[in-house]
Amino acid sequence: MDTHQYTKKSDTAVTTPLLPKAIVILKKYKHNPRAAVTGTVFPVISNQKVYAYLMEVAEICGIKKNITFHLARHTFATTVTLSNGIPIETVSKMLGHTKIATTQIYATVLEKKISEDMEALRKKLG
Repeated sequence: MDTHQYTKKSDTAVTTPLLPKAIVILKKYKHNPRAAVTGTVFPVISNQKVYAYLMEVAEICGIKKNITFHLARHTFATTVTLSNGIPIETVSKMLGHTKIATTQIYATVLEKKISEDMEALRKKLG
């Protein structure tokens, strides 16, 4: 299943294939009356409520850091995607960036990733 959306900030068309858990979440909210009223996929909540939920998740996970939406986005870009071999061009598109340079700000290359990439190259070259 793919989702077709336009980013709000840059009005860029983005098509994103979804992972199975994301599909389950979308199906859960498919007929949500609050989302239907606003014409959105999910019910709209305030920034204050988003941050309250982020703090709750941090507490459950034992994270002592102040978690923000920007930090969550940065973590997605670095830890979830780039560290798992997703190319920066793909991550850039998923984040709705129009320039790779914007994504490179998120893309602090981890030592582990460098080692894995070099090992993969070593295997390819025999």
